[in-house]
Amino acid sequence: MNAKTNSANSDAQPGDGRYPLAKHQANYTPLSPLSFLKRSAEVYPEHTAIIHGDRRTNYKEVYTRCRQLASRLAQAGVETGDVVSIIAPNIPELYEAHFAVPMCGAILNAINTRLEAKTIAYILEHSEAKVLLVDRDSTAVVNEALAKLTKPPILIDINDPAATGDAVSDVDYETFLAQGDAHYDWALPEDEWASISLNYTSGTTGNPKGVVYHHRGAYMNAMSNITGWHMGPHPVYLWTLPMFHCNGWCFPWSLAANAGVSVCARSISASVIYNSIEQHGVTHFCGAPIILNFIINADPAIAKKPAKPVEIMTAAAPPPASVLQRVEALGFHVTHVYGLTETYGPAVMCAWKKEWDALSATEQSVLKARQGVRYQVLDELDVLDPETLKPVPRDGETIGEIMFRGNIVMRGYFKNRDANEAAFAGGWFHSGDLAVMDPDGYLRILDRAKDIIISGGENISSIEIEDVLYSHPDVLEAAVAAKNDEHWGETPCAFVQLVNGASLTEQDIIDYCRENMAHFKCPTKVVFRELPKTSTGKVQKFQLREWANEV
Repeated sequence: MNAKTNSANSDAQPGDGRYPLAKHQANYTPLSPLSFLKRSAEVYPEHTAIIHGDRRTNYKEVYTRCRQLASRLAQAGVETGDVVSIIAPNIPELYEAHFAVPMCGAILNAINTRLEAKTIAYILEHSEAKVLLVDRDSTAVVNEALAKLTKPPILIDINDPAATGDAVSDVDYETFLAQGDAHYDWALPEDEWASISLNYTSGTTGNPKGVVYHHRGAYMNAMSNITGWHMGPHPVYLWTLPMFHCNGWCFPWSLAANAGVSVCARSISASVIYNSIEQHGVTHFCGAPIILNFIINADPAIAKKPAKPVEIMTAAAPPPASVLQRVEALGFHVTHVYGLTETYGPAVMCAWKKEWDALSATEQSVLKARQGVRYQVLDELDVLDPETLKPVPRDGETIGEIMFRGNIVMRGYFKNRDANEAAFAGGWFHSGDLAVMDPDGYLRILDRAKDIIISGGENISSIEIEDVLYSHPDVLEAAVAAKNDEHWGETPCAFVQLVNGASLTEQDIIDYCRENMAHFKCPTKVVFRELPKTSTGKVQKFQLREWANEV
């Protein structure tokens, strides 16, 4: 570049790339999902934001309550960078916390309601939580956790009418909130990379890791949820997915962006799903495959086909093609996504293509069972050789590890340098999930690296076997783990739960698999029992591996 081109007196125009531009107050504000709620309160103040039982709250009221809570937390000594924890089911107070806590500069830590006292105590201590909001149904386990702490946080009771437990403190949420300033002058973070939330992984082995999200990532993933899922304005969203799980996959912020309605529910069942569709006109909901099972196995007396297809976003264990086909036949439309706590929830989506509409239902469900392609706001996604970090061939056969780069990858693990160095080795986030890349650029997960079965030197995907098992009409749930074998090293062991009234033998299952897949991949042992699951609905494969080797 010559001196004239680089000079301030040159003919270069702003934005043509020939000289750097400064940030100006008029053209730069930090990205934060907090701005979504403010806008909806200004544009749609009377539009319903939350439905919870007989309670209805509009956007103006929700915004006011969030400002009050943010103000009151600040009055209580919560400062920028402090952690505010909450343990509650899907109730309005948890939704409000997604905005109120970061409004005062603090970091939201939503704790899984299904955790035991030891893990809750670890999270509170590791996160250095300054405040803990507690739904009364969690009082007993929280009291047990608090007894393990040397410095407990400030406690606030959430008195939801449907909760049955005793108070954990003398401070009531509504009283606490009412003392706040309804006109609290909150501000966006000075830096959009500032932390907005802290989410702990399931911790199936060892202590859970604290995953830190920033405002920028939360903003971008919330928007990508809307555009990728083709959500129009004012969706009616049923909270089947726990808001404590990856901040509800960022949907509290998505719903504020498009002024949607949050239909809250303390617990989920088939009747809650079908009744909410009929009573409130639910248009969207998310969840693990267990939610799909609720729909498929619902009592015919309540399973009324929706007047219009209801959108379901599903993730966790890859849904078998047969399950997708059965759900869609009942009046639902499923979008398959994939992600991790470390990627703000979903970061990969099986984006649908118009030409696939001409395929049979079976062919469509097979395509839809794939994980797919990156979210619009994820910069890079690939299946790489974990040693060389080179992309695997797009042949649908060569196995590699799924890796991510971009704005919706976590800031890092809280207070865990070693884990961060391992997770970000080579400039990519390593997922630990094994996959292949199909010729059309859509990835397909085979297994977690630790769950792949190596039998006689051959790699066997437990997910492939599970797909076959789920295609049997008498199988309700199925999972496969490796069983030690003196000759082969490992062989597949299947764990199966049958539908009510079904009667199958171990040999029936093995024969069915041999009819539908390569014989070397078939289970050599079948155990009939209920599957162990994590608090977010994922099958605990480590437990299955232990059981398999006890058989």
